Amino acid sequence: MGKLSRIAWLYIGAVIAVAVIAIALGPFGGIGWDKVAALGLLLIACESTATLLNSRNLAWSPNSTASLAAVILVGPVGAALVGCCTLLGMRRGPSPAQRLFNTGMFALSAYLAGRTYLLFGGHVGTPTPISFPAIIGPFACAVIVHVAVNFSLLRGVLWITREPGSALGRVGLDLKLLLTDMGYAAFGLLIAALWSVLGPFTPVLVVIPLLVARWAVAQFAAQQRAYEATVSALCQAVETKDFYTRGHSERVSRGSVMIAREIRMRAERVEAIRYAGMLHDVGKLGVPTSVLQKSGSLTDDEYAAIQLHPMRGLDIVREIGFLDEALAGIMHHHERIDGRGYPMGLAGDEIPEFARVLAVADAFDAMTSTRSYRGARPVPEAIAELRKWAGTQFDPAFVDAFVTAIERDGWRTPEATPAGADQTAATDVLSAGGLSAGVLSAGVLSAGGLSAGGLSAGGLSAGVLPVGGVPGAAPPADALTGNGQAGKAASADGEPGSELADPAGPLRAIESH
Repeated sequence: MGKLSRIAWLYIGAVIAVAVIAIALGPFGGIGWDKVAALGLLLIACESTATLLNSRNLAWSPNSTASLAAVILVGPVGAALVGCCTLLGMRRGPSPAQRLFNTGMFALSAYLAGRTYLLFGGHVGTPTPISFPAIIGPFACAVIVHVAVNFSLLRGVLWITREPGSALGRVGLDLKLLLTDMGYAAFGLLIAALWSVLGPFTPVLVVIPLLVARWAVAQFAAQQRAYEATVSALCQAVETKDFYTRGHSERVSRGSVMIAREIRMRAERVEAIRYAGMLHDVGKLGVPTSVLQKSGSLTDDEYAAIQLHPMRGLDIVREIGFLDEALAGIMHHHERIDGRGYPMGLAGDEIPEFARVLAVADAFDAMTSTRSYRGARPVPEAIAELRKWAGTQFDPAFVDAFVTAIERDGWRTPEATPAGADQTAATDVLSAGGLSAGVLSAGVLSAGGLSAGGLSAGGLSAGVLPVGGVPGAAPPADALTGNGQAGKAASADGEPGSELADPAGPLRAIESH
């Protein structure tokens, strides 16, 4: 989790303190200490083999199984004591603070689950055949509370410890993981049911399917990391070829996710749009380096090569199965609401939703980034420009969502471009977002084991178009420069592309590369 703020320490301290108070109040009478010891060892084994899920060190293990078995066998206080065994996990990575938080989180989740079990009519002790099916309802309620408390506490600490100026973003606490955690928690009922037959050896029998579960989640996590590596490699290739967009793809991705979360997209679509933002400019790999790095005027053929980059991007990544809806965003992120964009000249709702989201984030980052011919525009000024062109270049609903997210979460502007760097003509064309007439025809956290940096949660521990002309396309010009420096390089006839050069053409107004 990095260096913790005072608020983070207060939050962690509060969780631990509440867990300690709950245990201290007891009662301790009637607790089967042999059961606590056996289930504690099972939890330690699960916690020690937690599998890493993502780059924020969120990890998953099926340790909620032991806690929920304890809810039935030894009651709320006994279950909390089993949760305290998290502290003894032998997993590398978690700092002392993270281990303490995970321990307090698991203990509190188990205690509240135990209280819920009793509230709904559950009875503490080894179940017998006549205990079923009556025991299933109270146990199901306990599972829901255990997972909900675990996820909520972990999400809270992730929110508090997020990087300054960033939204909570993707932390891995999605619906699929929550349902997975609930499913494996049902093994707790199996352990309790078998206890009358196998006694303390029951955890030994159950640990085999739990290890299989851990392996299955590990395979899924490895697949997700492979996706991340694929996307990162493509982004690095683009940024190596075009220095002036270094970091641009990551920021567009972040901005797109902010919009997606603000309009309450489903979790899987948020993930897809994150990939779309990362890869929206991958088509530059199909543009000759000599064109991308050219500092003089561009010919019509060079214009065509650059402004075909959305379709080149689609050609490059269309066979990557996990991108799904992201492909439409990559293809159409230079379309405009008024139909004057490219490559297809789509208008309004004809433009895919992902593309309309990307267009807003793309333009905003371009405006707030430093270029050799001008400094970065302040965030309020860039917001004003987004609002100005909402309804013509941008979807007004997504502009409003983006502005709301920025006002709440802030925006981290990129570092300045090194002094002395020259802006290329190709970058100017991409920044202008316009068309030349006649060019184109169209720490470890674990969960559910989830933990964070060792934080744990429930177990969570913390096709190419022909060349032609687009009707109504405005000539490209530099966005927001006012001095014509870049526009002159980008203009096909060599005339300056200042803000006054085309007062009726909105394409000249907003940068979007």
